[in-house]
Amino acid sequence: MADPARTEMDPLRLVRPELLELLGYEPIEPVDVLAEELGFSAEQIVKLDGNENPYGPSPRVKEALANFDLYHIYPDPEQRRVRQALADYLGVDSEHIVVGNGSDELLGIIACLFLSPGDTAVNCVPTFGMYDFVCQIGGARVVEVRRRADFSLDLAGVQEAVGEGAKIVFIASPNNPSGNAVSAAELEAVLATGALVVMDEAYVEFSDGSFVGLVPQQDNLIVLRTFSKWAGLAGLRAGYGAFPKGIAELMLKVKMPYNMNVGAQVAVLASLEDRETLQQRVRAIVRERERLLVELATVPFLQAFPSEANFILCRARGVDAGELWQRLRQQGIFVRHFSTPLMKDCIRITVGKPEHTDRLLAALREIGGSLAP
Repeated sequence: MADPARTEMDPLRLVRPELLELLGYEPIEPVDVLAEELGFSAEQIVKLDGNENPYGPSPRVKEALANFDLYHIYPDPEQRRVRQALADYLGVDSEHIVVGNGSDELLGIIACLFLSPGDTAVNCVPTFGMYDFVCQIGGARVVEVRRRADFSLDLAGVQEAVGEGAKIVFIASPNNPSGNAVSAAELEAVLATGALVVMDEAYVEFSDGSFVGLVPQQDNLIVLRTFSKWAGLAGLRAGYGAFPKGIAELMLKVKMPYNMNVGAQVAVLASLEDRETLQQRVRAIVRERERLLVELATVPFLQAFPSEANFILCRARGVDAGELWQRLRQQGIFVRHFSTPLMKDCIRITVGKPEHTDRLLAALREIGGSLAP
């Protein structure tokens, strides 16, 4: 029986007040939820909104997961086999490498390590929303430096923000959602500011070059990578990063001990053993990306931007992007629409298989026909 003398307490009054107002990160929905919502079967859904790999993981991953028999045992907290395999893949010493429950977790740990409440970080917008999110969770202030019209970095703006005290600069290359990569000269200029540079290379396997080899020589460069995109492991959450050794040691000290589960570790090792298959699939996605880019150029109400990732950003012209997103959705085709002011007139299209491109293009042409005067 409840104690009549006990008074009711609102537990939310104990929460940090700024977090009560936090908008949160906007995730995407899984296929089964989307299908049920619109009355489609899962097979009818064309999911082009999450930058996932349409070919899925290597067959060796499925075999390795099926044959693994130690799911009841805690994983290695230092992930030694995985880190050594990644060291061989990257060509850097394993002491530089830290793995995580997706690279999102590593972003959160970086923010925790370097940003106290009131500290400042630089976000080069428009870009991946998680950088802003992890900063806000920790009470840090985010200075948004808007990218140029071609989505290249505003180096003067970044330098000014660092000069005013910003400690970290977050950069994605290729950038999400614009798809363009950072040049070596741009990175050199940002590193020269002395701020910690967090280079997110989630989509680098679809482009021509990585900066990970610079990490052992640069005290203020972190490069993050993932198996979600090129290796098709988005559902298993397997991310990693190359860090200066001192930072890597701190990351290993403050991370949760079992942050990469045994399934993800098995999948990463199997993926690295089957790089040839995965790289063939990457090449197929790149070919389809280039085909899609050519076809989108024929759609009069879309401006498609060149991309070095596995997606293409399009700006809607003469049609509301939200309405376009909704009309595609009604046909079981899901692309990404953004609610932020800088991107509200844009959609981002993940590169799928050729049949996904065909269905998307047919739907766009049908929509275009209804827009014609």
